Amino acid sequence: MDNANGIGSITSYMIKQSLPSVSTLTKDTLEDFKKADKVVLVAYLDAADKASNEVFSAVADKLRDNYPFGISNDAALAEAEGVTAPAIVLYKEFDEGKAVFSEKFDAEAIEKFTKTAATPLIGEVGPETYADYMAAGIPLAYIFAETAEERKELSEALKPIAEAQRGVVNFATIDAKSFGGHAPNLNLKADKFPAFAIQETVKNQKFPFDQEKEITHDAIKAFVDEFVGGKIEPSIKSEPIPETQEGPVTVVVAKNYNDIVLDDTKDVLIEFYAPWCGHCKSLAPKYEELAALFAKSEFKDKVVIAKVDATANDVPDEIQGFPTIKMYAAGSKGEPATYSGSRTIEDLNKFISESGKYKASVVIEEAAEESSAAPAAEAATETESEAAEATKEAEHDEL
Repeated sequence: MDNANGIGSITSYMIKQSLPSVSTLTKDTLEDFKKADKVVLVAYLDAADKASNEVFSAVADKLRDNYPFGISNDAALAEAEGVTAPAIVLYKEFDEGKAVFSEKFDAEAIEKFTKTAATPLIGEVGPETYADYMAAGIPLAYIFAETAEERKELSEALKPIAEAQRGVVNFATIDAKSFGGHAPNLNLKADKFPAFAIQETVKNQKFPFDQEKEITHDAIKAFVDEFVGGKIEPSIKSEPIPETQEGPVTVVVAKNYNDIVLDDTKDVLIEFYAPWCGHCKSLAPKYEELAALFAKSEFKDKVVIAKVDATANDVPDEIQGFPTIKMYAAGSKGEPATYSGSRTIEDLNKFISESGKYKASVVIEEAAEESSAAPAAEAATETESEAAEATKEAEHDEL
């Protein structure tokens, strides 16, 4: 992580925490407030408009960790800023400098306006912004390029497309020299740049633009328009479907993921693993033993113990660390439970019983539990030797 960026984020957070949730502003304090952070919001309201004041205060309380909020009841100041009460102006250090909200004051509408207007038209994906883009709830278009000059040039060329799709698709450049290892996660080659791809962040679907084609305004506009119109099928990276399931642990690949994991009649415990992950290797014999016990139990037709190589197969979830273990219970596949206990047969058995529809469990021999394992919460923390073995496909965890 860039220390300068990290310190900047901490400073920004401390500034917001030092301010009240809503600062009362005058013509003498407005200009300084505008510079308090990269993005600030100021409501211009009539003091007698209690409803709008209450809505704005509620939004400010909810989002105070993200942005500084100010308020002015001075009609002359509002006029000087080009608005008439009730209105909100979002001031920002980038793009057009400000955005205005002049619709009816509704908390949800204001939050949506804020999220859209506060996102740079074409931002940058990196350690400080990756999580925010993933949590934005709308697709992200990546512009990979190896030099700052090339990223600037492509940004200028694609800017009209980003403007037309604002609030529908986020656009961001990504330094291909530092984060080129993220390209395979979008089903792009990691050695051919510049490149372009769209990620449907909610469903974790990938739509790579043909790397043999030149990235031009017209080509990308056509691609994005087709994506928004639902005319492009997602690219799916998958290992071949196993001809037979040879062991007690069911092997899942992208092409049979829905058939197995989302089978609504079965509780499915699935491990998302990486071949190079040391914790995954340590878990493997215990996971096999647990699967074998269930295969011999009365629940053999109701409970599936499965695993998927998340580096070789596209899966619906954005997996941040390995191993990640989830329970997709029968009847509630849309709300999987994520495991955070110890990696022991006993605790995994308990998790299946507590989070599955069938409350299934098996009897475990004491010998099976002679050794205990590290908590699953440590999944994302690999030792130095394991990290050295990690393939570039895992590098997106650095974003």
